Amino acid sequence: MIHILADVQTQSIGKDTTIWQFCVILKGAVIGSNCNINASVLIENDVIIGNNVTIKSGVQIWDGITLEDNVFIGPNVTFTNDILPRSKHYPKEFMKTIIKKGASLGANSTIVGGVTIGEYAMIGAGSVLTKNVGVQELWYGNPAKMKGYVCTCGQKCDQSLSCTDCKGKTI
Repeated sequence: MIHILADVQTQSIGKDTTIWQFCVILKGAVIGSNCNINASVLIENDVIIGNNVTIKSGVQIWDGITLEDNVFIGPNVTFTNDILPRSKHYPKEFMKTIIKKGASLGANSTIVGGVTIGEYAMIGAGSVLTKNVGVQELWYGNPAKMKGYVCTCGQKCDQSLSCTDCKGKTI
């Protein structure tokens, strides 16, 4: 379903993906199946979005960003892709940012370009992330720092990477 008030230029959208009003999606973007792209989201050309991804309102996904399957992007998450931005001066190539399978980014977090966020990692709301994040790591703060681990189900856990609730069964 593509809302009538969305400007969607790409033809590369998977089955059962929903795109809400006031979204702008440029022609080079690739979007998987069963995604939910909330209102007021901008997606540029050199963007790959996997299956089962949720992108909440007010997010801009710039060239060079990849969101793998089952990623959650909270409202007003901010990505960057140019470490030295200047008006009308563009880099030869934008920085690549990869958000791995199952990772979650909390509301209003800022993700500085060029980082990789590991599978099932979690970034806390309002964080400013400037470094790579490992598998199932929990980061938050300004600047964001590693504070622990999360299970694939999202609960805090120890270095065993599984909690007592789900015993680490991958969701």
